[in-house]
Amino acid sequence: MSAAARLFAAVLLLQTTGARDSRPLPDPQPFFEAVRANLARSQDEQNRFAYKERRTDLNLNPFGRMGTGETRVIAVMPVEGGKAVVRRELRMTERGRSIVDDVVATLDVKIDHRDVLNGRDAIVLTFKAKRDAQPRTREGRLVRGFAGEIWIDELAKEVMRVDAKAIDDLTFGFGMLGRLNEGATVSVRRQRIDGDLWLPVSIRFDGEGRALLFRKLTVNFALDWFDYQRTSF
Repeated sequence: MSAAARLFAAVLLLQTTGARDSRPLPDPQPFFEAVRANLARSQDEQNRFAYKERRTDLNLNPFGRMGTGETRVIAVMPVEGGKAVVRRELRMTERGRSIVDDVVATLDVKIDHRDVLNGRDAIVLTFKAKRDAQPRTREGRLVRGFAGEIWIDELAKEVMRVDAKAIDDLTFGFGMLGRLNEGATVSVRRQRIDGDLWLPVSIRFDGEGRALLFRKLTVNFALDWFDYQRTSF
């Protein structure tokens, strides 16, 4: 292809992209409510699936590096009533709000722009913690220290991807057990698994900090969920 042809193709591409982006963005309130309902449904429905979980252990070696332990694959099976192992069980706050509700209440979320992800139109949201946020769950307290972007499948109104960065140091055990430095990153991916149901498939966590006050550590944590199979519960 000649240089002139490449230039002409680039101009057409830019014009096409501009036309796509010129479409009005969705009305925030009903869009957020639909996404929130889908997330709550996913949280509940995941407990009705058998699946495999692959994780890299967070082991601290003498050099202060975490994430160098062995990789394990764990088979997870739901028990009677559709509740899986304890770590996957849907938990509620004392006010009856689910984890999803608590996270949503903690964050200030805004529609930013339209994008294309994996060949599908996506609405990109930006988020950060509300100044007056008072989360009541562990997940809510964790997200309070992050800001980032969320890609929502525009048609399905399902979360496809989350990229977040710590905007402050994160402490554990009042800072005595460990501290993760500002700049730590978290990346989450979700995919369509069963019909119109979307479930998480991976999470990555990277950062640096201190363990036991003095020892430097590096976190490189990977967790994958795969081979989902719906059970009869």
